[in-house]
Parts: sequence; structure tokens; C-alpha cells
Amino acid sequence: MIISVIGSGYVGLVSGTCFADFGHEVICVDKAEEKIEKLINGQIPIYEPGLEELVASNVKAGRLSFTTEFSDAVRKASVIFIAVGTPSRRGDGHADLSYVYAAAEEIAQSIEGFTVIVTKSTVPVGTGDEVERIIRNTNPDADFEVVSNPEFLREGAAISDFKRPDRIVVGLSSDRAKVVMTEVYRPLYLNQSPLVFTSRRTSELIKYAGNAFLAMKITFINEIADLSEAVGANVQDVARGIGLDKRIGSKFLNAGPGYGGSCFPKDTLALVKTAQDNSSPMRLIETTCSINDQRKRSMSKKVAAAVGGDVRGKKIAILGLTFKPNTDDMRDSPALSIVQALQDKGADIHAYDPEGMDAAVELMKDVTFGTNAYEISKDAHALVIVTEWDAFRALDFKRLKDEMATPVLVDLRNIYGRDEVAKYDFTYACIGRPDEEG
Repeated sequence: MIISVIGSGYVGLVSGTCFADFGHEVICVDKAEEKIEKLINGQIPIYEPGLEELVASNVKAGRLSFTTEFSDAVRKASVIFIAVGTPSRRGDGHADLSYVYAAAEEIAQSIEGFTVIVTKSTVPVGTGDEVERIIRNTNPDADFEVVSNPEFLREGAAISDFKRPDRIVVGLSSDRAKVVMTEVYRPLYLNQSPLVFTSRRTSELIKYAGNAFLAMKITFINEIADLSEAVGANVQDVARGIGLDKRIGSKFLNAGPGYGGSCFPKDTLALVKTAQDNSSPMRLIETTCSINDQRKRSMSKKVAAAVGGDVRGKKIAILGLTFKPNTDDMRDSPALSIVQALQDKGADIHAYDPEGMDAAVELMKDVTFGTNAYEISKDAHALVIVTEWDAFRALDFKRLKDEMATPVLVDLRNIYGRDEVAKYDFTYACIGRPDEEG
């Protein structure tokens, strides 16, 4: 089967490469000539473990190719995935669907024969209806069906998630499209990955509902962490205690500085706006968004408290800038808000991240970047762990103490215990754990 993927960003590139690895012939299309040129030359524009090798092997096998030639790729394909960006629209927070609609119009001009057009991008309920209308108006004679097939990929584990999914959600309205989509996912179906067929609008809502629930779960445990600090409880024990309940589960119960990334912030906001437009407000999600935004900046107060209440004129070393480990994605990272808040308080920021430095240089102003934890910690008044990269889990605290002006560790991911660092005479601050149980 020939599959074309419109958009070679994170979702499009990972999805297209994995489809090719299943044995399909995949053409990845993008208008960004520089990006396509890099991909043709084997340069991967994003950091995702295992992706570079998988792209290379499938290109070598002749199953994966990259192009800016939109029309030819569309004509050849039996299935076309739309995987373009849907960022929050400036001014009102709605998902910006302009790229989706532009792709639909161009697809309509080139499709030949029965074609299944799949929205892989995260889109609000009803977007598939509008995509269908655009194609129908542009090319009344076209033989096609629009299908919803949202992605559920975690950055840093995307290939594993694609090949071993919890479920594959497909929203459609005809048996003809169902046969095609079953063939697309045949390798996963044979491995007994559940294919969940629904209506198109239901499928679109499943994606938003899933992300909103997980965001709410993170926000819940963060508020429990604040209460734990106030009453002398241990949030990690609380999380374990409730997570063992199978109705709740242990995932997304790690207290921290708030959620970020390419999905949760924009998707929760888009869901709120969709609900408001349909006179069905979602108060829980509205509150989740508000709490999370406030939490990220409030982490600066924890840093200030750890160094005596005032960071003005003090050097603060920041470890981890991406929104999570194993990605170079800085979108809505807590580090952005934390660094800005510390700078507003007069701090001198030095920072390091294993993969996010290129993006950080563009997004962070008046920050001094280093090449490792020890370089940025020299003469620092506090070291702050914002992202829990594996490279930060075995720091040499004896060396850090010798380098730092004052030995203070602010662990916003709870990856250390107080006793581990206390023997090096470090002052230790964390999230939701009392002093005697750090």
C-alpha cells in the first residue's frame, strides 16, 4: 500500500517511518525545503531515541522517501495522512486549523481514485466534517472518505508507542474505509493491538479527553504535593498508595513543576474553548489550565526560599530545559516560566540540557549556557533540577560542593533523597516531602 504523510514534523515523521517499517511504501511530504533536504541527507530534525536508525534503514530499503512535491505524492497514495501542526491560535486559544484546511484543499486538487484521507493531527470535534466539505467543494467528483485517527505518542518513547499501542482509535462512517484502515494497521492488528472503530466526531473527542484527563491527573498530584508539604506528609508515598488502586493507576502521579510540551497545554486549552463554544463548559479542565500556568512560575519561590529568600544578584544553575527527558522539545516547558520568573527576581541564570540547547538559545534571553552540570554550577548559589534526564541522576556532589558558592540543591523532580545529599552538607529542597523524610 502507498501512503503519503502530509507534514514531516514530530507526528508525521514518526508515523511515516513506522508505517514504512511495517512494509508500506511511504512518502513524507513537507513544504519546508530545508527540512526535506536534511531528511534526504539522513539528518533528523528532531531528537527521538531510535528514529535516526529507523529512518535510515527504511530509506535504504526503498520504503521511505521525502519530497516537497505535493501533487505527485497525493496522486500515488491510497491513504493520505494529514499530520500538520495545530498550535494554539493567538488571541483566543482555539486550535489553529489553517494548516489542516490548506492541506485538505491541496489534497482535493490532486487525488485520483478512491482515497482515504486521515486526520492524524490533533483537531477539535467537527474538524473532519469541515475537511470533507473543503474537499467536496474543491473537487466535487472526488471519490474519498475522511477518517479520524488521532496519535497517542509520548515524546521520548514514540516508536515503542506506535508499534506497541494501548489502542488504535479510528473514526469513520463506511465499511470501505474500514477495510482500508484495517489493512494500514494490519501488522498491529495481528499482534492483537485493539482497533477501536468509532464515529469520526467521537474519535476526535477521544484524543482531547485523554490528554485532558492526564493533564488533570498531573495537576491533582501537584496540589497533593503542596498539601503534603503543609501537613508533613510524603507525596511520593501518597502517590504510591493511591496508584496501587487499579481504578487510579500509578502513571502520571509524579509531582513536579507542572506539565508542558506540545500536547497538554494546547489540547487542554482547545478543549476548553470547544466546550465553551458549545455551551458545555468544562470547569475541571479550565481550573487545571489555570493551576498549571501558575505553578510553573511559582517554582521560583521555592528556589528563592532555598537560598535565603532572595535570588537578586545570585547565580542560579538550571539543569534540564526540555519539558521532559529524551526529547529536544522546549514547547511550553516549565523551564521557560521558571527561568523567566527567576530573572524577574534578579537572578543570573546559567543552564544546561543534554538535547535542548539549540532550542533554548532561541527561546531564552540573557541566559549563559554551559556544556555540563559542573560547568554551570561553578560559583552558583543553587543548582535546580527542572528536567529528570538520566544524566542528572548520579551527580558528583563532592565535586559540586567544591564548585558552588553555596551547596544548595533544589530538586523539582524528586530524583534524590535528602540523606543522599545531606552527607555532602547540601541544603536540599524538593516537592511534597517533609524534611525528615527527604
